[in-house]
Amino acid sequence: MEMRTVLVAVCLLLVTPITGSLWVAGSQVVMDPMLVCKKTRRLKGKLADICRKEPALLKEIVKGVQVGTRECQHQFRNRRWNCTTVRRSLRKILLRDTRETGFINAITAAGITHAVTRACTMGHLVECSCDKTISKGNRGGKSASRAADRAKGPLAEGEWEWGGCGDNVNFGFKKSRDFMDAPYRKRSDIKTLVKLHNNDAGRLAVKNFMRTECKCHGLSGSCTVRTCWRKMPPFREVGNRLKDSFDGAAKVIPSNDGHSFITEGPTIKPPGRFDLVYSEDSPDFCKPNRKTGSLGTQGRQCNATSPGVEGCELLCCGRGYDTKVVKEKVNCHCRFKWCCEVTCNTCVVKMSVNTCR
Repeated sequence: MEMRTVLVAVCLLLVTPITGSLWVAGSQVVMDPMLVCKKTRRLKGKLADICRKEPALLKEIVKGVQVGTRECQHQFRNRRWNCTTVRRSLRKILLRDTRETGFINAITAAGITHAVTRACTMGHLVECSCDKTISKGNRGGKSASRAADRAKGPLAEGEWEWGGCGDNVNFGFKKSRDFMDAPYRKRSDIKTLVKLHNNDAGRLAVKNFMRTECKCHGLSGSCTVRTCWRKMPPFREVGNRLKDSFDGAAKVIPSNDGHSFITEGPTIKPPGRFDLVYSEDSPDFCKPNRKTGSLGTQGRQCNATSPGVEGCELLCCGRGYDTKVVKEKVNCHCRFKWCCEVTCNTCVVKMSVNTCR
């Protein structure tokens, strides 16, 4: 993923009608993270503080957008909408309030949370460090200091003590919220409420699924003492979890109080904090459509034998597909020579490639 494309995504996420104008006017999309801040001189509050005082943090935020974009493309690689970063498409997608927009917002918020938290752990940010606090009241954990625990003798089997350097997810969560949510906090229209809900769902997919990791200490490989700390889940797990939420996303409408939303149908279960929501139906993404941002599926590769979403019948929207045979050079008949070399022949393999009409 080129950094140029990632920066487009950062700026498009910041496009919002404020006082009748856009932060990114017309086709002049900011292509550099530092220029994001130069274009926001009139901003106030937390987002302005990040721009003016925390340039290193801004770089980590861009990395987080990149992480989220890659994961989005992985999760939707076989779908009609494949999370394309083509500018003319992404701009239109983000201006609507479909479930695809909800996933983009959620995975981006999660990516920023994950990247900033990791930067804290690795010592790349002076504003934060890893989490060295000792948790209390956890299973098997000790509430006193490590020295006091050891003075009592070896830990019983199954017990452990807090220590090491855990992931400071609270800092990552806060900075993701400051950057993505600050411009919208004083608004209560349905699109804003949906955006803020999905942003939080993405961050919670990281924060609420932290895991405990431990390391044994003791002579001759024994585990007399286990030191444990909290660590973020792999980002692929975060993406899988949000993709499940996308598949079960609920359509919502404004409630009568004007400050919240309710599900469109009375029989639909109200969405929880981890669920994704949307207020506009998605296009079918079968044909190109400038208004919706759909690029269509013509020319996309499909699997002729699969009945799933990647199958030619569904991906090609019933239009049929073309098949051609391509030749590809691969390593074959590999042999190991002592010591230590592997030699292979080059074979030409014929493969059938199906593309949507």
